[in-house]
Order: sequence, then C-alpha cells, then structure tokens
Amino acid sequence: MTATDRSLELIHTAAQAAADKLAHDVIAYDVSDVLSITDAFLLASAPNDRQVKAIVDEIEERLQKELGVKPVRREGDRESRWVLLDYVDIVVHVQHSEERVFYALERLWKDCPELDLPADAKATRGKAEEHAKLQAAAADQEPGGEW
Repeated sequence: MTATDRSLELIHTAAQAAADKLAHDVIAYDVSDVLSITDAFLLASAPNDRQVKAIVDEIEERLQKELGVKPVRREGDRESRWVLLDYVDIVVHVQHSEERVFYALERLWKDCPELDLPADAKATRGKAEEHAKLQAAAADQEPGGEW
C-alpha cells in the first residue's frame, strides 16, 4: 500500500507552509506499509519555541484555507517543543531542534520511503546544522564566552 493522492496533497501543502515559515530539515515519509493509522509523516524543526509555534500555526492555517481540513488532534501545544498535528491521513511533527536530535524520528522511519516534497521544503535540509554552527561561532565571539 502507498500513500494516497489526498495524503500527498496534504503533505505537499504542509511542507510548503513549513518552509515558508523557515522550518529546518523538512522531510516526509510514506508510513502506510507499516502503520494502519496514517499514510504519511511530515517532520520539521525550528531553533526556538516561538518559531515552532509559528510553523504549526501556518501549517494549520494553510491546510484549512487551501484544502478545507482541520486536525482531529493537536498535542504538545503548551510547551511548543514538539507539536503533533493529526490529520488522520497524515501526521505532522514540528519539533524544537533539541527534541529533533534527541528523539531522532528519522532513525525510526528510515526504512520507509521518503516522499518527494516541493523545492522550498527540500531546500531546508541541513538548516539545523547550519544554524547550530552559526550559534557556536557567535558564542565563541562573545567576550568572556570561554574561560
């Protein structure tokens, strides 16, 4: 079994929305062969809680406006460290970069086929690592940063 056309439409719209809000490392997997509860997972991350929330809000708004769907469940909203949007056909995970590294969902789903995404979403690959390097370089430049 493979992800349905409707699931792919939802994934593409959500991925573009995440990319538009500067999400890092947007990736999607077809999990339909291993899970009966959903067709696909979309993963995205951001370096801070405020941006996680902005990405989640944009995905929700775009899917509602363009495709007329609302999530049946939204979890993790209070802390904005890992927000899950369940649309039944797809599940969207937007994580703080630290949670993304710690939980490594890509490792869990690496055997599932990766779904093709819009060019803007593909361009987000490697952004988390790039951001971490910039943060480290900035910390090294601060007076009194190292002893």
